[in-house]
Amino acid sequence: MAADLSQIVKAYDVRGVVPDQWDESLAELFGAAFVRVTDADAIVVGHDMRPSSPGLSGAFARGAAALGADVTEIGLCSTDQLYYASGALNLPGAMFTASHNPARYNGIKLCRAGAAPVGQDTGLAQIRELVEEWSVSGAPEPAASAGTVTRRDTLKDYAA
Repeated sequence: MAADLSQIVKAYDVRGVVPDQWDESLAELFGAAFVRVTDADAIVVGHDMRPSSPGLSGAFARGAAALGADVTEIGLCSTDQLYYASGALNLPGAMFTASHNPARYNGIKLCRAGAAPVGQDTGLAQIRELVEEWSVSGAPEPAASAGTVTRRDTLKDYAA
């Protein structure tokens, strides 16, 4: 059965209760779909302090790397810091946070290189379609050469 993403894919982000509405397996598919839709060969990923954030962001990174994208993980950060990194590194980005929602929620804010937001009309609808499709058919074929996942500290540059 296809994942029902109608309750978690909003106009400009993904947001829902973990693990009831989405989990690491879906996060991995979101990472692959993000790379496919943006045609990115590299991305940047960050997360907030929610207990589920490191696991979800790590799964997203694995999905992106499986399709050949190099992933720069900036770890624990604010949304503004992720947007800074997207602009400074000129990479599409994914921020794992659910903003003001309770801790059981988590979500993804996506942007293209230069921190341009991804919404329904700019890629999120296509990402949702791919994740729903792959939740039935299985993850897409991995790239001939997997991408790398590396850690980078951007706080000093962001704070400067």
